Amino acid sequence: MRTSTSQAIEECLITSITRGAMLAALNAEPKFSAFFIAYLLSRNSRIEDDLIDQLFNCSERRLARLLLLLANFGSAAPVPVTLSQETLAEMIGTTRSRVSFFMNKFRKKGFIDYNGKIEVRRSLFDAVLREKAQIQEDE
Repeated sequence: MRTSTSQAIEECLITSITRGAMLAALNAEPKFSAFFIAYLLSRNSRIEDDLIDQLFNCSERRLARLLLLLANFGSAAPVPVTLSQETLAEMIGTTRSRVSFFMNKFRKKGFIDYNGKIEVRRSLFDAVLREKAQIQEDE
């Protein structure tokens, strides 16, 4: 097993475990096994959702969805997002200039506050949830 510290969005610890050690842990620890299987199923579902999002939604809707996910929207207190427009563009498969355009549009509509940190408002969630015309790509 290897452990290392890495710099990400926030401080984190990364651990590497061999296949044999993981199989032994899954067999020996039923609670851990159940937790890990639930995590894998959740992760698989999220990957499927991301693929569907990429295939069927416009880049503006993908950005709105990503901001809601990153802000942990729906939890007790949404978390401000501190990623650059370039990083957001890479994550949704578009250009930084398109992200800039959408961010300005979201700010004007009151969906977000954006001053170094992106604070997601309930109105963005409502617009995405109800698929209002407010979240449509302007070409």
